Amino acid sequence: MTVYNRRGFLAGAAAAGAGLASGVALGGTPASAGTTGTRCVPEFGPFVVRPGDPRFDSLRSGHNMRFTGAPDQVTVVGSAEQVVDAVGAAVAAGKRLVARSGGHCMEDFTTTSDVKAVVDLSQMTAVYHDARRGAFAVEPGALVGEVAETLFKGWGVMIPFTGCATVGIGGHIPGGGYGFFSRKHGLSVDHLNAVEVVTVDATGRPRVIVATDSPSDPNRDLFWAHTGGGAGNFGVVTRYWFRTPGVTSTDPTKLLPRTGNQRARLLMWSWDAMTEQAFTTLVGNYCTWYQNNSAPGSPAVNLWGTLTTNHRSAGTLMLLAGVDESLAGGQAMLDAHFAAVTDGVGVEPMVDVQETTPWLDPRNWVSDPAGRQKNKTADLRRSYTPAQIATLWRHLSDDSYYNPNALVNITGFGGRINSVASGATAAVHRDSVLRVYFTAGGWSSEYEDEANMAWVRNLYRELYQDTGGVPVPNAVNGGAFINYPDRDLADPAWNTSGTPWHTLYYRDNYPRLQRIKKRYDPRNVFRHGLSIGLPS
Repeated sequence: MTVYNRRGFLAGAAAAGAGLASGVALGGTPASAGTTGTRCVPEFGPFVVRPGDPRFDSLRSGHNMRFTGAPDQVTVVGSAEQVVDAVGAAVAAGKRLVARSGGHCMEDFTTTSDVKAVVDLSQMTAVYHDARRGAFAVEPGALVGEVAETLFKGWGVMIPFTGCATVGIGGHIPGGGYGFFSRKHGLSVDHLNAVEVVTVDATGRPRVIVATDSPSDPNRDLFWAHTGGGAGNFGVVTRYWFRTPGVTSTDPTKLLPRTGNQRARLLMWSWDAMTEQAFTTLVGNYCTWYQNNSAPGSPAVNLWGTLTTNHRSAGTLMLLAGVDESLAGGQAMLDAHFAAVTDGVGVEPMVDVQETTPWLDPRNWVSDPAGRQKNKTADLRRSYTPAQIATLWRHLSDDSYYNPNALVNITGFGGRINSVASGATAAVHRDSVLRVYFTAGGWSSEYEDEANMAWVRNLYRELYQDTGGVPVPNAVNGGAFINYPDRDLADPAWNTSGTPWHTLYYRDNYPRLQRIKKRYDPRNVFRHGLSIGLPS
């Protein structure tokens, strides 16, 4: 077996395949010191970058440019051993520590003023088939687009994760991970087989633990916590393994869902032609279609789709849906979907195009540029009410606000996702049929912060005014998604519901996550603005 990544790394089969590169055996038992196998190039890192170094400014901020950290140092690492050393040194020095992979966190979790040591995982990017584990191994710094390309070119398989190509796997997976193909194949974590984590015990000693999905694994709780418990809570992930549950084949082309060309249709409407009645009908039809067509096992879960209602200043609104090209009856399903969603809208689209695209076609992937942002999220169990749709219309059509990047995106959910019990993984939102993303988009200057943040905050608060300004789980709402973290949910000025933020993200799974936190991070080394708290 050979291991490749974007920095030209080539590792021996024994080191990468056996999962022993960190000097520990499965389950966290110390193994013999040193690494087995051979390397064609020296191991990358560690490289310690401090203020004054020309690299420093490029390494102290993430994707959301509203936040810039001021750490004493950033340690760029290339292996689990180096992570152990960096974590151990920070803990021993009493320095507040965080880890960062792709840097796409929407809040300031890695950049607050008290963070003094950053472990940068961005160069740990290997993606390979691990024959010893019978699974695919992925390091945390690998980006979604890179992982998708490697899995496809090598084996024709996929992991159902986000379509944003520049998101790092390290933070995406522990939050649950989802994308267009989750209706058909489930969440990313529904295919997670094991996770390698650097934790810190009560004495301050770091160690590497490999926790698996096996019921007999003494560290299975740590595995479970990484199936939706969010990043930065329990330790530093240095490797994931993926294999679809129930698959017993040794053939790597059968370990994960297969990929295929996509038959997709796109409609775009001009805001100039859109009326409130047409908007209300469009959004209502769309939500109702998913409400009625998201049951596990329904043929309709083969269809994926999204409705992007941009702010009026963008000029257009967009409906996109697709199916696998090889699906029997796929064209009829696609036609029926568009007929149902557009029924009674009464406004002709300015664009109506259908095409079949190869799996790796750039049009299938998003790469949003870095910028200043404020984002929110909510899950829906049923369609928005007419009053809520009226709120969307009012804010999206507001001529007193201008930002072409501001939008509300409503994406199809449910299907295979909902076939899993809410407590089987830490990702608890197993009864939602839609996932909604609110953003004021990217802007460039600090002076624009107030207007953009006010727009998305006020829209969200008014949309959920009947439940205290936040999507408290009820017949319509499903809560919020931790991979789109929003510190406003923990702020009583914006959350007046009396429902704590952790109920919105984790519901009844939170107490178990707290117990796992106490066992694996008793010193609360790994924490941030919305981190799992130690039990009282």
